[in-house]
Amino acid sequence: MAAKRFASLLFGNSMRAVAVSAQRNARKFYSAGALLAATGGAMMGTAMIVAKDPIGLDDEEMKINIEEFMCQPITDMNTLEKSEEMMHKMELLCMQLQGQLCRELERIEGTTKFRVDRWLKCEQIQGGGVTCIMEDGAVFERAGVNISVVGGKLRSEAVRAMNSQGRELPEDEEMEFRAVGISSVIHPRNPMVPTKHFNFRYFEVIPELSERQWWFGGGADLTPYYLDEKDVKHFHCSYKAACDLHGPSYYRRFKKWCDDYFFIKHRCMGRGVGGIFFDDFKSKNIDACFNFVKSCSKAVIPSYIPIVNKHKNDGYGLREREWQLTRRGHYTEFNLLYDRGTKFGFSTPGARHESILMSLPPRAAWHYCHNPEPSSKEGQLVEVLRNPKDWASV
Repeated sequence: MAAKRFASLLFGNSMRAVAVSAQRNARKFYSAGALLAATGGAMMGTAMIVAKDPIGLDDEEMKINIEEFMCQPITDMNTLEKSEEMMHKMELLCMQLQGQLCRELERIEGTTKFRVDRWLKCEQIQGGGVTCIMEDGAVFERAGVNISVVGGKLRSEAVRAMNSQGRELPEDEEMEFRAVGISSVIHPRNPMVPTKHFNFRYFEVIPELSERQWWFGGGADLTPYYLDEKDVKHFHCSYKAACDLHGPSYYRRFKKWCDDYFFIKHRCMGRGVGGIFFDDFKSKNIDACFNFVKSCSKAVIPSYIPIVNKHKNDGYGLREREWQLTRRGHYTEFNLLYDRGTKFGFSTPGARHESILMSLPPRAAWHYCHNPEPSSKEGQLVEVLRNPKDWASV
């Protein structure tokens, strides 16, 4: 029942209402692999996921004013508005989401604004991107929202790495690739406000002697420093509502995938309390997959901004700040040791290292053999990180 209420809130009572309802609610509610990571975005992945047929989302939502973007898109705007290519549809979605999220975060922050860096590549990888970064704000110590629109020749080692994860790409021929995606990490200043990460991406390869292959990937996850079960339930129900519009098993599968992927092996606990994660998402109908990604993108703002507004003025002391920095250290460990996109990004020639490192917190701490008391608030969080819950049913 909770998921149904969130679906009604986020997406309206009919699929035609998805675009209008989500946009209104967002305003009303709150005052590849690695190649994208290497160039400023994020991609990860393994096994194939098959999408259902489209339910009939209204494409009018994609016709938006360029003034809603943070800057000019990488592709010419006339092309984006008229093209039916998925690369262009996805770029338009990313630009729209980036603009909406950045302006909402600026509204909360007040005086601190995003620095907008529109960059172009002219080396082994072609294309460009838009990196938006906010640092040292009163509410957000660092918030980054990055878009990459890239293409070029797929290196043989990249092909082998992809095939080792379950894909079946030809390794004996050169292939063109194109990729577009958006990735974001928000690190708040107040320890009572959780960190949020999300990314959505589209990737395609064009072999010389065989058919084009394509897939989507993405997800969203939450990393609290102090546990508020109502917040976690709200976050999970928001994404469950998006998943349920497209398949009754999507949330359960993608929630488990998220728990498994964002796991810090050497600490035997999750990076956070999870969310959803999916990759190699494809079917015979590419629009079905794109519609699912659009539904997930609409949950980005309403799943998180109410939590920020609820806790941004909560009181805290040195103990809470130190725990936040310690947990940020764990966050950093995962990103540098286990995240496939980050690791591959650093090994890719021409990588934009500043964009890759945008995901890391600006400050973190490590304390020798630090183990919080099980009965403490910190210990209660650790227990949940080691034993994930079915939050949508709590």
